[in-house]
Amino acid sequence: MNIIQYPKKEEHERFLRRPQKDAADLGATVAAVLKDVREHGDEAVLRYEVMFDKAELESLRVTDEELRVAETMISADLKSAIRLAHTNITRFHEAQRMNTVCVETAPGVFCRQKSVAIEKVGLYIPGGTAPLFSTVLMLAAPARIAGCSEIVLCSPPSRDGTLHPAILFAAGVAGVNSIYKCGGVQAIGAMAYGTESVPRVSKIFGPGNQYVMCAKQQVSMTDVAIDMPAGPSEVAIVADKTCHPEYVAADMLSQAEHGVDSQSILFTDSEAVAEAVSREVENQLESLPRKNMAKRSLEHSCIVVLRDIQEAFDICNEYAPEHLIVAMDSAMDWEDKVINAGSVFLGHYSCESAGDYASGTNHTLPTSGYAKAYSGVNLDSFCRKITFQHLTREGINSIGRAVEVMAEAESLDAHRRAMTLRMNN
Repeated sequence: MNIIQYPKKEEHERFLRRPQKDAADLGATVAAVLKDVREHGDEAVLRYEVMFDKAELESLRVTDEELRVAETMISADLKSAIRLAHTNITRFHEAQRMNTVCVETAPGVFCRQKSVAIEKVGLYIPGGTAPLFSTVLMLAAPARIAGCSEIVLCSPPSRDGTLHPAILFAAGVAGVNSIYKCGGVQAIGAMAYGTESVPRVSKIFGPGNQYVMCAKQQVSMTDVAIDMPAGPSEVAIVADKTCHPEYVAADMLSQAEHGVDSQSILFTDSEAVAEAVSREVENQLESLPRKNMAKRSLEHSCIVVLRDIQEAFDICNEYAPEHLIVAMDSAMDWEDKVINAGSVFLGHYSCESAGDYASGTNHTLPTSGYAKAYSGVNLDSFCRKITFQHLTREGINSIGRAVEVMAEAESLDAHRRAMTLRMNN
């Protein structure tokens, strides 16, 4: 692996740079597909399924019979694992429920905030070589807890026109209302605009390739909300001499096998750790089924040796990783140093895989530096906050004159009059 030793500050940008894909013509291609879906509905979606997924479908919606068959096609162990993960994800997200509090901000002025679920949400679940049934749980479980009345799921079918049985089973466990066999840009368009089969939703969640993410960003400008902007997945690891190099290497490779544009960066204050981890990465890489994909990812990954651990956290906050692993005996002591990160894994036993599947935290997280401004998906992602206020006669007397003065200062006379009339009656 590429090892960078004691870089100067002006060199940080070079090794913190994310992999960039050629986006030439991407926006125009996506816009054309979205327009087609908006104008032609199911017919366009079915046409693109043949074109992109090589699947000839009679209909888009998954039937009850397909759900029953899917349940017989996965092992008892996988069913048990999915149910365990769902239990933990549910437990963590249920704890995020907001308590409604009424505050008397001034005598006779009562204000409160209420959390209200988004009625219709759409979940996009990638398929292909790595069908992300875990993401079904991460998105559908909090949507159900929040109280969303309609949870719609879209996922690309295989060539035989079926969805992966684990995706269907997880959807049943998590309480998805309806499932549709469509992927890519056409799926995002279907959920954003609605078709004869696919309901229109108010917010779209879920990861995807560059076309899916571009489609989400385009529809978010005028038609529907999205969870967050996102790019390829990434991990940063801070490790000192107390780390287990084989654990750290495994964590870097678990990120690298996501895709050729994923990125893994290790920050350490030990040259010995850097060399040991590099050797472990090479050794473990050879036995991976997705070796070629991981190898390409490692081409834009690196190990950075720094003067001390404080510098490592400073650079990590600059990088704002999707995942941050703190592989040190004293990991808990450094928690307060983390400012920008999507999800943090503290200590030697807290591998990213735990959060990806079954610890209970959500794995739908901001990437590409968006952790500086965005949170990962959580219960609030599926809610809106509505504020209420109630003023009594005493309340009018408490704040009325201040409202009049401020309205006059902004030259909004109707605003002032609305208060004055009440004060004088």
